[in-house]
Amino acid sequence: MAVGRLRGYLSGVRFQGVFFAMAAKVEIYTSPFCGYCARAKRLLSSKGVSFAEYDVLADPSLRPTMEARANGGTTVPQIFIDGKHVGGCDELHALDAAGRLDPLLA
Repeated sequence: MAVGRLRGYLSGVRFQGVFFAMAAKVEIYTSPFCGYCARAKRLLSSKGVSFAEYDVLADPSLRPTMEARANGGTTVPQIFIDGKHVGGCDELHALDAAGRLDPLLA
C-alpha cells in the first residue's frame, strides 16, 4: 500500500493498483455570532465537507495558536486546508468562485 499525492492536490492511498482519494483535513477557527464564520461553514457544509471547528471565544488559549498559524491573522474565521492557511471567509469564497476550492477539498 502506498500513500501519496496525485497531481499535487489529491491525497490518498493506492491499494492493489487502485487510487482511493481521501478528503482534505479542514480546520476553521471561529467565534459564536460571527456572520463570516457562519457563511464560511455554510459553504463548506454545502460541499459536504466535514471540518474541525475551534471556538476561540470559548477557549481563548486557542487564539495565539490561530494567530501564529495564520501569519498574524487576528480575525475569525481563519481557515486551513491540509494545514495550509487559505485565509478567511472572503478568501474561501474567492477560491470557490475561481474554481480552485474543490480541488483543494478533494
